[in-house]
Amino acid sequence: MIFGQPVVAQPRRILIVLLSEMGSLVLAQPMFADLRKRYPDASLHILMFAKNREVLDLLGVMPPENVITIRDKSLSGFAADTLRAILTMRRTGFDVVIDCELFSRVSAIFSYLSGATIHVGFQPHTQEGLYRGSFINRPVLYNPYRHLSQQFLTMVAAIGSEGRPLAKAAAHEVSAPPLLQFAEGEVARITAQLHNDFAILKDKKLVLVYPDGGILPIRAWPPASYKQLCDALLQEGYAVALIGLPDAKPLAQEIVAHCKHPMCIDLTGYTKSVRHLLAIFHRASLLVTNDGGPGQFAALTPLPTLVFFGPETPALYSPLAPNIHCLYTALSCSPCLTAYNHRNSPCDGNNQCLQSITPAQVLVKARELLQQGLPA
Repeated sequence: MIFGQPVVAQPRRILIVLLSEMGSLVLAQPMFADLRKRYPDASLHILMFAKNREVLDLLGVMPPENVITIRDKSLSGFAADTLRAILTMRRTGFDVVIDCELFSRVSAIFSYLSGATIHVGFQPHTQEGLYRGSFINRPVLYNPYRHLSQQFLTMVAAIGSEGRPLAKAAAHEVSAPPLLQFAEGEVARITAQLHNDFAILKDKKLVLVYPDGGILPIRAWPPASYKQLCDALLQEGYAVALIGLPDAKPLAQEIVAHCKHPMCIDLTGYTKSVRHLLAIFHRASLLVTNDGGPGQFAALTPLPTLVFFGPETPALYSPLAPNIHCLYTALSCSPCLTAYNHRNSPCDGNNQCLQSITPAQVLVKARELLQQGLPA
């Protein structure tokens, strides 16, 4: 026992609960590696939302048969998959569960129902945050000043550590994630199809732009700034392609209509998968993106990337790769999206932290990267 807490000397089966964030899966790679190093004989499993399964498979950090997925697009699907997941967890017999979500009650419930002996999870202590029950017997103090990947490593250390708070240790060196490997000729085939569909792109340096804010519009650089940046890049002879999911198409078409240039194209909804998107990243010379999935995915490629931060901070969420360059203005109220307020910003929508990053500033950095970047 550790101060009255149960101990598992060598866990045989470890469950990671990481439900909602695609980008967090990329940032969690050091955690997966550390688990394998510390517990080489343990089998690793993960519980996640089905919509994020593709990203996990791309990373190659988990045997496919050890992935438990839950659909979250309908109540009936969620209920059916929840029951199946609980039965699977209880049947598997986990020794340890690591809840990687930031103060989520849903993940806490799943952790409790897993039946594991050791429960690792973030604890707010006396700070603001949802009450998550009293069953977490390896509470990890959430640290808003340490990168999330480092905090995931602390959760691994907490499995067998003692004291209060657990795992009092200096930050570990965290390396960039390995680059995604494509089959021979795969990128060339996708590039050829892109050129066939959009002949104007052939022999042009391509800049990809992701202007959508997704479920958190407050994180988006202003559309007017994107328009100015795209105008300038087009005038300098670069091709510009707007990327995103199909629901990002209205904004992309607005930018294309504003630019009125044959080399400004709308690729929203064009890619069939994340893998397809990352293959196109290999064709491009630069990515300009809001904080979100594309910036994290770019860390799996050599593509030079500019990522806008403001409502959230790169100190916590910056992609871990040398090709990623973060643009951030730390105002008195920034970052305003935190684990403590459940990413519910008090901002009135006037996100000056992002508005203060000017197109001229971005263009200077973009030119620098394009001049030393990949050939078209």
